[in-house]
Amino acid sequence: MSLTIVKSCAVGGLAAALFIGTAAPSFAVDQALIEAAKKEGTVVWYSTLIVNQLVRPVAEAFQAKYPGITVKYSRTPAGEMALKLQNEIRANSVQADVFDANSAFFRAMPLENLVEYKPEAAAHYPDDLKDPKGRFTAVNVFTMATGINTNLVAEKDRPKSYEDLLDPKWKGKMAWTTDLTPNGPPGFIGNILVTMGEEKGMAYLEKLAKQDIAKVPASQRVVLDQVIAGQYAIGLMIFNNHTVISAAKGAPTTWLKIEPLISTGNYVGIIKNSPHPNAAKLFEEFILSKEGQTVFQKASYLPADPDVPADDPSLKPKQGGYKATTITNEMALEQLPRWTEIYKKLFP
Repeated sequence: MSLTIVKSCAVGGLAAALFIGTAAPSFAVDQALIEAAKKEGTVVWYSTLIVNQLVRPVAEAFQAKYPGITVKYSRTPAGEMALKLQNEIRANSVQADVFDANSAFFRAMPLENLVEYKPEAAAHYPDDLKDPKGRFTAVNVFTMATGINTNLVAEKDRPKSYEDLLDPKWKGKMAWTTDLTPNGPPGFIGNILVTMGEEKGMAYLEKLAKQDIAKVPASQRVVLDQVIAGQYAIGLMIFNNHTVISAAKGAPTTWLKIEPLISTGNYVGIIKNSPHPNAAKLFEEFILSKEGQTVFQKASYLPADPDVPADDPSLKPKQGGYKATTITNEMALEQLPRWTEIYKKLFP
């Protein structure tokens, strides 16, 4: 996993353009923290997010705001990142300062390895988006939805409830990823059990298992691409913003508001004994601030900040006017093993 360095001279007008019309942050970062971060001069960010779409723009925006602090970053899947960091910790040679990752990271990373720091920028975030001790805070959220091929699913036939997915006409025509995280089948199962209750939920899942849902051993994006290509009519557990991005390019796809949808988080935190602890705190404050969250918005991600809408406001539950079950990090850590066991049993 190699590190990429963003040079300040490469910022150009991009970062500045991102902030035109952006509201000023509602808090002032402590000047002492800024000065301490500038003395360190560098922040190292391990990320799971797409480099060209988001990581690089965030790094450029941060450097534009805080000249003299260089952002080094690398991208890797959450589970692999946790293992790499644990190796660094055991070797007493921590390289990363700050990370972002989903629940797969926290299943492998003991929370005692994370710094307890409550960023002021996230003081107004809902409690279900942050750890009470400050060890992690949601930096962006995902809305998992049902995506369809609009050429294969007529408007009159579009499922409006989870029960509609049991219609015989969809047998063998649905697909989902094999990703065993809250963003995959286990998250779907958890939502059903939370929504319907244990007995009714299990009865529903047993019926759904008879629909012969195709298991695609790839990402949610690949599942949607196969739906768009016509291999399947319906994709379950699809990132709703991906359908909007594809539809804007002319693809025959949209997402359905089958309630409740599933909302999950991607979290940012700081590693203990990192080489640049002050720069890490400053970076976390920035990425969670309205300025930083606006970069997520412009990149078509869903900002975690409840006051920053998505680029398409309908993609987030509050602005979109729909209900969603929030699978918190704590819920995932506690319940994901059972949801995964149910998935493996019913959908072998």
